[in-house]
Amino acid sequence: MTYGGIKTSAAAFAEKLNVIHKKMHRIITEYQPDFCAVEEVFYHQNKKTAIIMGHARAVAILAAAQNDIQISEYSPREVKMSIAGSGAASKEQIQAMVKNILRLPEIPHPNDAADALAVALCHHHRLKFQQITRQATAGE
Repeated sequence: MTYGGIKTSAAAFAEKLNVIHKKMHRIITEYQPDFCAVEEVFYHQNKKTAIIMGHARAVAILAAAQNDIQISEYSPREVKMSIAGSGAASKEQIQAMVKNILRLPEIPHPNDAADALAVALCHHHRLKFQQITRQATAGE
């Protein structure tokens, strides 16, 4: 299993978005994922940070869409519920659960990687639920 984060330099904002897009394209080319799961935009106390994060999220979604990858979006509450059983779980609880579910030796770093793994696990749980539901209705 591989995970990580995308780092950008102190370049201009447009260049940072370009770096994110290029790195996402490289990751997609290397690993050939079938799905892209992203967290929905959420209200952030710092509106400027929320807008910046929304731009970065859009660039990642664009990279997936350009490669014909199915994109699914999940609310932060839905991710927390899927991973910890509580939509109000703390960041630390989610990180610990990701570590335990994936049987990792330590909490994934950077912190954004743990968040991304939580979203991926949420999507995996959704796919499994859909598969079980289809099988149950097919057997009726």
